[in-house]
Amino acid sequence: MSGMAKKPRLTPFLADSSANSGMAIVVCPGGSYSWLDIKTEGIGVAQWLQSNGINAFVLEYHVANVSAYMFGYRVLGIGNRYPKMLNDVEFALKQVYDAADSLHIDTARIGVMGFSAGGHLTMMSFTHNRTAYKPRFLCPMYPVVTFTDERYVHKRSRRGALGVWGQWKQPMRDSLSIEHHITTDCPPVFLVNCVDDPVVKYQNSELLDSALTANNVPHTYIQYQTGGHGFGASESKGTTESRQWKKAFLQWILSLER
Repeated sequence: MSGMAKKPRLTPFLADSSANSGMAIVVCPGGSYSWLDIKTEGIGVAQWLQSNGINAFVLEYHVANVSAYMFGYRVLGIGNRYPKMLNDVEFALKQVYDAADSLHIDTARIGVMGFSAGGHLTMMSFTHNRTAYKPRFLCPMYPVVTFTDERYVHKRSRRGALGVWGQWKQPMRDSLSIEHHITTDCPPVFLVNCVDDPVVKYQNSELLDSALTANNVPHTYIQYQTGGHGFGASESKGTTESRQWKKAFLQWILSLER
Protein backbone atom coordinates (compact mmCIF):
# COMPACT_ATOMS: atom_id res chain seq x y z
CA MET A 1 0.00 0.00 0.00
CA SER A 2 3.05 2.22 -0.07
CA GLY A 3 4.70 3.71 -3.12
CA MET A 4 1.42 4.65 -4.77
CA ALA A 5 0.77 7.89 -6.61
CA LYS A 6 -0.49 10.80 -4.54
CA LYS A 7 -4.07 9.75 -5.29
CA PRO A 8 -5.39 7.28 -4.64
CA ARG A 9 -3.35 6.89 -1.47
CA LEU A 10 -4.20 4.36 1.21
CA THR A 11 -2.56 4.85 4.59
CA PRO A 12 -2.83 1.99 7.11
CA PHE A 13 -3.39 2.37 10.83
CA LEU A 14 -3.01 -1.20 12.01
CA ALA A 15 -4.25 -2.41 15.37
CA ASP A 16 -1.71 -3.85 17.78
CA SER A 17 -1.38 -7.58 17.26
CA SER A 18 -2.57 -8.28 20.79
CA ALA A 19 -5.73 -6.23 20.26
CA ASN A 20 -6.40 -6.93 16.58
CA SER A 21 -10.09 -7.74 16.17
CA GLY A 22 -9.61 -8.94 12.61
CA MET A 23 -11.85 -6.12 11.40
CA ALA A 24 -10.82 -3.54 8.81
CA ILE A 25 -12.41 -0.27 7.74
CA VAL A 26 -11.59 1.94 4.77
CA VAL A 27 -12.06 5.54 5.96
CA CYS A 28 -13.25 8.14 3.43
CA PRO A 29 -12.85 11.75 4.64
CA GLY A 30 -15.31 14.39 3.54
CA GLY A 31 -14.77 17.67 1.72
CA SER A 32 -17.58 18.17 -0.81
CA TYR A 33 -15.67 16.13 -3.42
CA SER A 34 -13.53 19.27 -3.69
CA TRP A 35 -10.93 18.71 -0.93
CA LEU A 36 -10.31 16.19 1.86
CA ASP A 37 -10.53 16.73 5.61
CA ILE A 38 -7.66 14.37 6.28
CA LYS A 39 -6.95 15.49 9.83
CA THR A 40 -10.38 15.25 11.50
CA GLU A 41 -12.29 12.82 9.27
CA GLY A 42 -9.31 10.75 8.19
CA ILE A 43 -6.38 10.40 10.58
CA GLY A 44 -8.39 11.22 13.70
CA VAL A 45 -11.00 8.60 12.87
CA ALA A 46 -8.40 5.99 11.92
CA GLN A 47 -6.48 6.47 15.16
CA TRP A 48 -9.68 6.06 17.16
CA LEU A 49 -10.57 2.86 15.29
CA GLN A 50 -7.02 1.59 15.72
CA SER A 51 -7.19 2.20 19.47
CA ASN A 52 -10.26 -0.04 19.56
CA GLY A 53 -8.59 -2.96 17.81
CA ILE A 54 -9.93 -2.13 14.33
CA ASN A 55 -7.53 -1.89 11.40
CA ALA A 56 -8.16 1.37 9.57
CA PHE A 57 -7.07 2.55 6.13
CA VAL A 58 -7.43 6.22 5.26
CA LEU A 59 -8.27 6.73 1.61
CA GLU A 60 -7.15 9.89 -0.17
CA TYR A 61 -9.33 9.78 -3.24
CA HIS A 62 -9.55 12.03 -6.29
CA VAL A 63 -11.39 15.30 -5.73
CA ALA A 64 -11.95 18.36 -7.87
CA ASN A 65 -9.73 20.45 -5.53
CA VAL A 66 -10.49 23.88 -4.11
CA SER A 67 -9.51 25.90 -7.16
CA ALA A 68 -11.78 23.82 -9.37
CA TYR A 69 -14.70 24.68 -7.14
CA MET A 70 -13.84 28.34 -6.59
CA PHE A 71 -12.83 29.26 -10.12
CA GLY A 72 -14.58 26.64 -12.26
CA TYR A 73 -11.57 25.95 -14.46
CA ARG A 74 -13.04 22.58 -15.39
CA VAL A 75 -15.25 24.37 -17.90
CA LEU A 76 -12.24 23.87 -20.18
CA GLY A 77 -11.42 20.32 -19.15
CA ILE A 78 -12.60 17.12 -17.54
CA GLY A 79 -10.67 17.33 -14.29
CA ASN A 80 -11.22 14.99 -11.38
CA ARG A 81 -14.82 13.88 -11.33
CA TYR A 82 -16.94 10.74 -11.21
CA PRO A 83 -16.06 7.89 -11.65
CA LYS A 84 -12.51 8.58 -10.41
CA MET A 85 -13.50 8.55 -6.73
CA LEU A 86 -15.45 5.32 -7.25
CA ASN A 87 -12.39 3.78 -8.93
CA ASP A 88 -10.37 4.82 -5.89
CA VAL A 89 -12.62 3.21 -3.27
CA GLU A 90 -12.83 0.03 -5.36
CA PHE A 91 -9.03 0.04 -5.51
CA ALA A 92 -8.82 0.52 -1.74
CA LEU A 93 -11.11 -2.41 -1.03
CA LYS A 94 -9.08 -4.63 -3.34
CA GLN A 95 -5.88 -3.60 -1.54
CA VAL A 96 -7.35 -4.50 1.85
CA TYR A 97 -8.78 -7.81 0.62
CA ASP A 98 -5.49 -8.74 -1.02
CA ALA A 99 -3.53 -7.95 2.17
CA ALA A 100 -6.02 -9.62 4.50
CA ASP A 101 -4.03 -12.79 5.20
CA SER A 102 -0.77 -11.02 5.92
CA LEU A 103 -2.46 -8.45 8.16
CA HIS A 104 -4.68 -10.98 9.96
CA ILE A 105 -7.88 -9.42 8.66
CA ASP A 106 -11.10 -11.38 8.31
CA THR A 107 -12.46 -10.73 4.82
CA ALA A 108 -16.00 -11.15 6.17
CA ARG A 109 -15.39 -8.10 8.38
CA ILE A 110 -14.21 -5.45 5.94
CA GLY A 111 -16.28 -2.28 5.80
CA VAL A 112 -16.24 1.35 4.68
CA MET A 113 -16.86 4.44 6.80
CA GLY A 114 -17.12 7.95 5.39
CA PHE A 115 -18.08 11.47 6.35
CA SER A 116 -20.20 13.99 4.42
CA ALA A 117 -19.24 13.53 0.74
CA GLY A 118 -17.16 10.59 1.99
CA GLY A 119 -20.43 9.15 3.31
CA HIS A 120 -21.81 9.36 -0.23
CA LEU A 121 -18.71 7.55 -1.47
CA THR A 122 -19.14 4.99 1.31
CA MET A 123 -22.57 4.06 -0.01
CA MET A 124 -21.30 4.03 -3.61
CA SER A 125 -18.63 1.52 -2.53
CA PHE A 126 -21.49 -0.96 -2.55
CA THR A 127 -24.30 0.50 -4.66
CA HIS A 128 -22.03 1.33 -7.61
CA ASN A 129 -19.24 -1.18 -7.04
CA ARG A 130 -18.29 -3.01 -10.26
CA THR A 131 -15.81 -5.43 -8.67
CA ALA A 132 -15.87 -8.58 -6.57
CA TYR A 133 -14.45 -6.68 -3.58
CA LYS A 134 -17.58 -5.64 -1.73
CA PRO A 135 -17.78 -4.09 1.74
CA ARG A 136 -19.54 -6.20 4.37
CA PHE A 137 -20.89 -3.19 6.25
CA LEU A 138 -21.26 0.52 5.60
CA CYS A 139 -21.02 3.51 7.95
CA PRO A 140 -22.08 6.80 6.34
CA MET A 141 -21.73 9.71 8.78
CA TYR A 142 -23.78 12.88 8.15
CA PRO A 143 -23.68 11.84 4.47
CA VAL A 144 -24.50 13.57 1.24
CA VAL A 145 -27.19 11.34 -0.28
CA THR A 146 -29.38 12.97 -2.93
CA PHE A 147 -28.27 14.62 -6.15
CA THR A 148 -31.84 15.03 -7.43
CA ASP A 149 -34.01 16.42 -4.63
CA GLU A 150 -33.41 20.15 -4.92
CA ARG A 151 -34.86 20.76 -1.47
CA TYR A 152 -31.99 18.92 0.19
CA VAL A 153 -29.17 18.49 -2.31
CA HIS A 154 -25.68 19.63 -1.30
CA LYS A 155 -24.85 21.49 -4.49
CA ARG A 156 -21.12 21.83 -3.78
CA SER A 157 -20.72 18.06 -3.53
CA ARG A 158 -22.81 17.50 -6.64
CA ARG A 159 -20.66 19.93 -8.58
CA GLY A 160 -17.48 18.40 -7.19
CA ALA A 161 -18.54 14.90 -8.20
CA LEU A 162 -20.12 15.61 -11.58
CA GLY A 163 -18.14 18.60 -12.82
CA VAL A 164 -19.17 22.01 -14.11
CA TRP A 165 -21.28 20.66 -16.96
CA GLY A 166 -22.21 17.27 -15.58
CA GLN A 167 -23.99 18.81 -12.59
CA TRP A 168 -26.76 19.98 -14.91
CA LYS A 169 -27.37 16.61 -16.58
CA GLN A 170 -30.38 14.90 -15.08
CA PRO A 171 -29.28 11.34 -15.95
CA MET A 172 -26.02 11.92 -14.07
CA ARG A 173 -27.84 13.39 -11.09
CA ASP A 174 -30.15 10.39 -11.01
CA SER A 175 -27.29 7.92 -11.37
CA LEU A 176 -25.53 9.22 -8.25
CA SER A 177 -28.57 9.79 -6.02
CA ILE A 178 -27.99 7.05 -3.47
CA GLU A 179 -31.62 6.80 -2.37
CA HIS A 180 -32.47 5.51 -5.86
CA HIS A 181 -29.91 2.71 -5.79
CA ILE A 182 -30.50 0.81 -2.56
CA THR A 183 -31.16 -2.89 -3.15
CA THR A 184 -32.21 -5.73 -0.90
CA ASP A 185 -28.70 -7.20 -0.88
CA CYS A 186 -27.16 -4.06 0.64
CA PRO A 187 -25.01 -4.96 3.68
CA PRO A 188 -25.81 -3.62 7.17
CA VAL A 189 -25.61 0.15 7.54
CA PHE A 190 -24.79 2.38 10.50
CA LEU A 191 -26.08 5.89 9.76
CA VAL A 192 -25.66 9.03 11.88
CA ASN A 193 -26.45 12.71 11.42
CA CYS A 194 -27.60 15.80 13.30
CA VAL A 195 -30.72 17.90 12.84
CA ASP A 196 -28.74 21.11 13.29
CA ASP A 197 -26.26 20.25 10.50
CA PRO A 198 -25.61 23.59 8.76
CA VAL A 199 -23.84 22.06 5.75
CA VAL A 200 -25.65 18.91 4.57
CA LYS A 201 -29.36 19.04 5.29
CA TYR A 202 -30.40 16.34 7.71
CA GLN A 203 -33.13 15.15 5.33
CA ASN A 204 -30.39 13.49 3.24
CA SER A 205 -30.04 10.85 5.94
CA GLU A 206 -33.80 10.52 6.24
CA LEU A 207 -34.00 9.76 2.52
CA LEU A 208 -31.37 7.07 2.94
CA ASP A 209 -33.08 5.66 6.03
CA SER A 210 -36.35 5.42 4.11
CA ALA A 211 -34.70 3.66 1.17
CA LEU A 212 -32.98 1.17 3.48
CA THR A 213 -36.25 0.50 5.30
CA ALA A 214 -38.17 0.02 2.06
CA ASN A 215 -35.64 -2.60 0.95
CA ASN A 216 -35.50 -4.37 4.33
CA VAL A 217 -31.80 -3.62 4.74
CA PRO A 218 -30.60 -4.16 8.34
CA HIS A 219 -29.52 -0.78 9.61
CA THR A 220 -29.28 1.54 12.57
CA TYR A 221 -30.14 5.19 12.08
CA ILE A 222 -29.25 7.62 14.88
CA GLN A 223 -30.40 11.20 14.48
CA TYR A 224 -28.99 13.59 17.06
CA GLN A 225 -30.53 17.00 17.65
CA THR A 226 -27.17 18.74 18.05
CA GLY A 227 -23.64 18.28 16.75
CA GLY A 228 -23.59 20.09 13.45
CA HIS A 229 -21.21 18.81 10.79
CA GLY A 230 -17.60 17.75 10.41
CA PHE A 231 -16.92 16.42 13.90
CA GLY A 232 -15.45 13.08 12.86
CA ALA A 233 -14.14 11.21 15.89
CA SER A 234 -13.00 14.41 17.62
CA GLU A 235 -13.38 14.82 21.37
CA SER A 236 -13.76 18.58 20.99
CA LYS A 237 -15.81 19.12 17.82
CA GLY A 238 -19.53 18.54 17.70
CA THR A 239 -21.43 18.25 20.98
CA THR A 240 -21.56 15.88 23.92
CA GLU A 241 -24.67 14.43 22.30
CA SER A 242 -23.17 13.81 18.86
CA ARG A 243 -19.95 12.38 20.26
CA GLN A 244 -22.00 9.48 21.59
CA TRP A 245 -21.88 8.02 18.09
CA LYS A 246 -18.55 6.35 18.78
CA LYS A 247 -19.87 4.27 21.66
CA ALA A 248 -22.99 3.46 19.66
CA PHE A 249 -20.90 2.34 16.70
CA LEU A 250 -18.77 -0.02 18.78
CA GLN A 251 -21.93 -1.55 20.24
CA TRP A 252 -23.42 -1.88 16.75
CA ILE A 253 -20.31 -3.63 15.44
CA LEU A 254 -20.54 -6.16 18.27
CA SER A 255 -24.19 -6.76 17.43
CA LEU A 256 -23.22 -7.82 13.90
CA GLU A 257 -21.20 -10.67 15.38
CA ARG A 258 -24.20 -12.22 17.11
